[in-house]
Amino acid sequence: MDELNTPHTGVLGRMPSVLSNGTASYLLPVGDARLPIDQYLGAHVSLSPTGRIFCLNCGRKTSRSFAQGHCYPCFTSLARCDLCIMKPETCHFEQGTCREPEWGLTHCFAPHLVYLSNASGPKVGITKPGQVPVRWIDQGASQALVIFRVATRYQSGLVEALLRERVSDRTQWQKMLKGAPLPVDLPALRDSLMDELGENIDALINRFAPGEIQPVNESVWSLEFPVSTWPEKVKAWNLDRHDRVEGVLQGIKGQYLLLDTGVINIRKFGGYEVTLDIEPIAGHAAPATDDLFS
Repeated sequence: MDELNTPHTGVLGRMPSVLSNGTASYLLPVGDARLPIDQYLGAHVSLSPTGRIFCLNCGRKTSRSFAQGHCYPCFTSLARCDLCIMKPETCHFEQGTCREPEWGLTHCFAPHLVYLSNASGPKVGITKPGQVPVRWIDQGASQALVIFRVATRYQSGLVEALLRERVSDRTQWQKMLKGAPLPVDLPALRDSLMDELGENIDALINRFAPGEIQPVNESVWSLEFPVSTWPEKVKAWNLDRHDRVEGVLQGIKGQYLLLDTGVINIRKFGGYEVTLDIEPIAGHAAPATDDLFS
């Protein structure tokens, strides 16, 4: 890893994360550099957009970013940018209209999980087994509980749509960034949902082959985030409106950097080229990239 006392210029990307001893750890990608940003709490950080935006899929320069880092042609042609990714119950593969049938077979016709989590309050969501616990870190969840294992993404969407009659599928991001939410008894919530929606759940399970939709009884995950100070008011920085974002780094949660001057959603600005400068903390050597990511 390069020393952080030299500015880096490059394209932003989603921050990779891992869970170590119950606490999230992050790398901040800026071009080819991958910086262990959570090790710099207390340092002064500045991000200055160069005015250039690149598609994270094809690399072409674009005047505007769509769907967290895509140019318009990729946004309108990639299956991963279609509405059915956000609402899997609207999958149209069987109609022969999937944008990328081979991609769909690989990514959508694969096992998925339905879970309950607690980021700003209880919510329901879906993910792939290989995205546990990264999905929950990205979401800023302090608790998570897998409640169904299903055979396809379409089935996970059907289960999620049924459960969101009682539980939201959204996170209140501003509330999430103000601190850890009040604990929720997720197993009790799961049991309550099973009781209230039992007939509908059974009917959905019986629509498919045995074992394709399975309720499960798993343990609750607990997650913490590297935050020294929570903001009292959440003000969002925007690289489209500000030519320089700067402040003292007070934490990372979800895909947000928490500065003493406001917060910035790094994933939202994927594809934006920026110059990053971090003033080293007095008396601290620049850390090496965390072995957790190697």
